Amino acid sequence: MKITRPAKLILGGSALLWITGLLLVGCASTPGPVTPPGGIASKGGAQLWAESCVRCHNVRSPSTYSDAEWEVAMHHMRIRANLTADESARVLEFLKSAN
Repeated sequence: MKITRPAKLILGGSALLWITGLLLVGCASTPGPVTPPGGIASKGGAQLWAESCVRCHNVRSPSTYSDAEWEVAMHHMRIRANLTADESARVLEFLKSAN
């Protein structure tokens, strides 16, 4: 099925609005307790995504957005969700695996 130019503009605009909303609303994360060995560091991207993002957002299917859109979202949400670079990379890898 071929996507028309107006449909692409609508989809692109929707994605831009969604990302802007993420930046404006943000996620009020509070530091939690120190993670014991075998804690968050051993979790996969899917589990980290489900636990971290659901605190502030309705969980969406990873295929909802393109790889580029997920990269932008993860870039901005990494700090707000209190994720390390490694955790963020695992979540992004999971999200991209759906595309």
